[in-house]
Amino acid sequence: MTVFVYRDGILHTEDVAVPAIAAAVGTPFYCYSHGAMVAKYREFEEAFAGMDAMVCYAMKANSNQAVIKTFADLGAGADVVSVGEMDRAIAAGVSADRIVFAGVGKTRVEMARAIDAGIFQFNVESVPELEMLSAVATGKSAVANIAIRVNPDVDANTHAHITTGRKEDKFGIPWDRALDVYDLAGTLPGLNVTSIALHIGSQLTELAPLEAAFVRVVGLIKDLRARGYNIRHFDLGGGLGIVYDDEQPMTVKAYADMVRRVTADIDVKLVCEPGRVMVGNAGILVTSVVYVKDEARRFVVLDGAMNDLIRPALYQAHHHFEPVLQAKPHAIWDEVDLVGPICESTDRFAEKRLMPPLAPDDLIAVRSAGAYCAVMASTYNSRPLIPEVMVRGKQFAVVRERIEIEDLIAREPIPTWL
Repeated sequence: MTVFVYRDGILHTEDVAVPAIAAAVGTPFYCYSHGAMVAKYREFEEAFAGMDAMVCYAMKANSNQAVIKTFADLGAGADVVSVGEMDRAIAAGVSADRIVFAGVGKTRVEMARAIDAGIFQFNVESVPELEMLSAVATGKSAVANIAIRVNPDVDANTHAHITTGRKEDKFGIPWDRALDVYDLAGTLPGLNVTSIALHIGSQLTELAPLEAAFVRVVGLIKDLRARGYNIRHFDLGGGLGIVYDDEQPMTVKAYADMVRRVTADIDVKLVCEPGRVMVGNAGILVTSVVYVKDEARRFVVLDGAMNDLIRPALYQAHHHFEPVLQAKPHAIWDEVDLVGPICESTDRFAEKRLMPPLAPDDLIAVRSAGAYCAVMASTYNSRPLIPEVMVRGKQFAVVRERIEIEDLIAREPIPTWL
């Protein structure tokens, strides 16, 4: 679904002109398309039709309440990695029995809260976590449903910082120890071993690594059942990639067709945990030009910064930049560096990027900013957290207000003895 389009030379989100939003909330801000999110969820729903599958939105991609509610209203569950995300999911309308709790560092408090909430399952990633969860559950006279996350030692062929399925990564149980750890789990009280889970990385664009991992896990499910374990659920993880530059990611249908083929001879409930693919291309960051600085290079200084969009600094990530007012056909495009105002050399979004002539106050849209942008934002340099806006048809609403410096200062009381 294409939702960010020029109409009469003005960029629109669905049926709302982006400059109208900028006039109302100021820049920078994130802007999300409700329609794009709904369309992507429907794509998963249709692709997995006929399979016993539950889509649990991976909230770490974007945990805004309006975003979560959009998916909850469509029937989605949630994949969470903290008790804070669990609370957000429930507050937005996700039923606790459709929540999967993942992550390598769950605390006793988080485990207890999730048991009390009645979540669908814990994805356990280490023996110490297994033993702690057993102790917490038995202390509450409860039983926790668990999957053990196995590390299939498959290279996802993605950026090193978002690869999670190799033996040297911190996630999951090593492949050659999986049966032993399941045997241990089977002896521990308070645990109901119902599932197996994996997740090999993020921004995956190739089917082959996923298929190799799934084939290995299907074999392990058969081995576990032969040993008497009632494995009823297969947690596929997430990680499907999107287009940032010139990638050619797999389609949801191709992914689902592969899953259907690989799991055809086992009877399991599938849990799918898409995040980036659900929201990444459903959002933009809108920023404005502060200065154009001509020295050895031409720098376009924006009011958005790496605290608002850290992906280029963190992952060397590519984002498309385009003027909100469409460039004239005769405009001469020159190479510029797009940078922010933060006092760091890494506050550089793009180098030698072709852009049309720009002037102060011109609006710039940064594409593919719906995932891992607002959730990774900070207040570095005492910059306020910027607004998030959602558009639905001809309507838009602020779904997170700008958090001003006064709000931040108010949270930092000065001791009376200073």
